[in-house]
Amino acid sequence: MKLSELFENVPDIEIRSLMADSRTKRPDSIFFCVKGMMFDGHRFVEQAIENGAKVIIHSETIERTHEDVVYIKVRDVVDVFNKVADAFYGYPSHTLLMFGVTGTNGKSSIASIIRDLMSNIRPTGYVGTISIEYGNVKLPPLLTTPDIDDLHGILHDMVDAGIRACALEVSSIGIEQGRVDSIDFDVGIFTNLTHDHLDYHGTMDNYFRAKKKFFDRLKESAVAVTNADDPYGMKMVEDCRCKVVTYGIDKPADYQILRYQLMADRTVFTLRCNGIDYELETNLVAKFNLYNLLGVIAALNQKGISITQMVPWLRTIPQVEGRVERSDLGQPFNIIVDFAHTPDGIEQLCRFASEITPKTKRIIAITGSAGKRDTAKRPVFGQLLDKYADLIILTEDDPRNEKALDICNEIASGISRKPYVIIEDRAQAIIQAVELADAKDTILILGKGDEKFIYREFGREPYEGDDDIARDALRKYRSEELQKEKEDEAQ
Repeated sequence: MKLSELFENVPDIEIRSLMADSRTKRPDSIFFCVKGMMFDGHRFVEQAIENGAKVIIHSETIERTHEDVVYIKVRDVVDVFNKVADAFYGYPSHTLLMFGVTGTNGKSSIASIIRDLMSNIRPTGYVGTISIEYGNVKLPPLLTTPDIDDLHGILHDMVDAGIRACALEVSSIGIEQGRVDSIDFDVGIFTNLTHDHLDYHGTMDNYFRAKKKFFDRLKESAVAVTNADDPYGMKMVEDCRCKVVTYGIDKPADYQILRYQLMADRTVFTLRCNGIDYELETNLVAKFNLYNLLGVIAALNQKGISITQMVPWLRTIPQVEGRVERSDLGQPFNIIVDFAHTPDGIEQLCRFASEITPKTKRIIAITGSAGKRDTAKRPVFGQLLDKYADLIILTEDDPRNEKALDICNEIASGISRKPYVIIEDRAQAIIQAVELADAKDTILILGKGDEKFIYREFGREPYEGDDDIARDALRKYRSEELQKEKEDEAQ
């Protein structure tokens, strides 16, 4: 693409790529001097030029300039970055039917389920915390909401691959940093708002306002789908220019569950919509997953898919990786792996465990808390585990440059009644839980879900994953049980 196609009164030079990270080699690129949380791109202009930048987009004065480099001063670098990326990649979100999902918990589940169900109608992609997926492509995740250049590039690749819709997780930090400002959303979905990311936003009010920006920006022809039962649900869509529809269980809503029965392996429920009652069944479990499913049903129905058409799809929704993921190799106890890493998420999982665990049996909970992230929630984790679990194992969870032991002790400060142990090595903590479990106990492995890495002081380190470690421990358990049975028979 020519630079003259992106800006007026500039040389007619060829642009082959965009650059936001000065450390990456991008020949014939435009470098955007973005001011981030820790670094200001204006400080790295020289490095960007060394790595191929031919154009510098900046908002502050550049002291040293080069004759063969074009400098374009703008008021808002992020705004220009959005517009340029959208044009450079051919406006991909305008081609795709775009679903944006935001909220504290449930983003990954809702976006993944939208991808799975929509794929019955048209090829649909997914971008979020779990992965980047479209067609036969499955890539490791970047950020929950990728940076501007990465995101537009991914959507461009989806369009080229014949994908016609995309479900995107939209994080509050991504909204605040303008990563989705030029994405053309057709549907915006709000899940809930509870304690999280306060290390970044400072207060719940700031956190709320960040999320609200997403809905304030939706185009008039879009649809905003909001959780009527959440205290922030209606506030979130107060100033929407577009159509607003609600979903819920406890309060009247456009899509409301009147009755439901939760079981260990499925849920049956009655959904009322437009005065019609639908008797439905899903293989999803736990009340919070009913909310997630309601958000999906509302979003898809608003885009022309009838509830009747969805009925068979709801019964066999593929397992969302690392979200209420049950590991079952025939063992006599439950193992559930979940990404829960917020107070509300942990409480929801603990409540579900309480519902499926006999009163005389134990809930064994394994969790940690991420380093360099929202330290105020650590003792709250301890209080919640103290309330619901019978045995608590505290372990590492992306410690970054903090000591895992120190983080565990902060969580333990909220534990006053229940026994707990600290096992810093996460894999060993999971193995220990499996060895301790008795028949009909429930093991909750919380915090990382299916993530195949751990963040340490030096960066990402490969990690087998909670789900795979749990299955390996179960295979060993089953092998030992079978061996014991053979020895008993031999006697």
